[in-house]
Amino acid sequence: MTAVLALGTAPLGNLFTEITDHQAYDTVAAAWRQGVRAFDTAPHYGLGLAERRLGAALRDRPRAGFTVSTKVGRRLEPTGTATGDDLAHGFAVPASHRRVWDFTADGVRRTLEASLERLGLDHVDTVYLHDPDDHAEQAFREGYPALERLRSEGVVGAIGAGMNQSAMLTRFVRDTDVDVVLCAGRYTLLDQSALTDLLPAARERGVAVVVGGPFNSGLLADPRPGSTYDYTAAPPALLDRALRLKATAARHGITLRAAALAYCAAHPAVTTVLVGARSPAEADDCAEQFRTTVPAAFWAELREDGVRGVPGTSEGGT
Repeated sequence: MTAVLALGTAPLGNLFTEITDHQAYDTVAAAWRQGVRAFDTAPHYGLGLAERRLGAALRDRPRAGFTVSTKVGRRLEPTGTATGDDLAHGFAVPASHRRVWDFTADGVRRTLEASLERLGLDHVDTVYLHDPDDHAEQAFREGYPALERLRSEGVVGAIGAGMNQSAMLTRFVRDTDVDVVLCAGRYTLLDQSALTDLLPAARERGVAVVVGGPFNSGLLADPRPGSTYDYTAAPPALLDRALRLKATAARHGITLRAAALAYCAAHPAVTTVLVGARSPAEADDCAEQFRTTVPAAFWAELREDGVRGVPGTSEGGT
């Protein structure tokens, strides 16, 4: 199966900096014009703002023509005040709600119901348990069975977990009946750790893998001093590696962005590459880069440099 491009909506929730409703709408519209039909969101992104903006942008689109995934595990509770902001969690929005970790069966249902209301949809196609790193017992004992029930009731189509690590996702693949997992930042040109456990297990079990964070939150999109890696300032050693990768890509007539997306898409377990965009120009660029053909000579050079999972190898795609 050839991997498809999906739009991630954390930037539409004012990740790091504020954007307007109009800009958010135009970003989704640009992705749609580029053929993107899969959209991922979460209550966490801007305290529900991303879900509301995505729902508004998709309202006049044919429901059978797109898929939406959202997440459960962080339940939003009103604070009763809009003073302060949410920048401590990375979002430039008023602190009108607080996040409550809740992987109980009741919490899963309540969180999903609130998401559907914000999205203006009667169902979503996929629901993930969102970052259950420190809540594994409750997520496996209560949250996952709740998702199984929702799936059996037809409330959701597919269920899974989304995390920034591969170890617990591998446990979900091996020990549960998830349909899909979302692995962010652990299968990129700078971090191939998912190759050790998650990707082989998913391929063996027939579980779909969505790769998020193909640019490691920015470094592989535009490596320069001040670039972010996993949402914090990139360490100098990683910045140097990214700059070398950029130079290698340039020698082969492509951008580092195109190489980063193609690397993620090539693995046979990967069905979707998830990229965030905060403007129509970024949405257009992501789609154009995703369509770029990466020359075999580029992959050969990366293979010689010790990058794991390069297309054409036993670990990577064909």
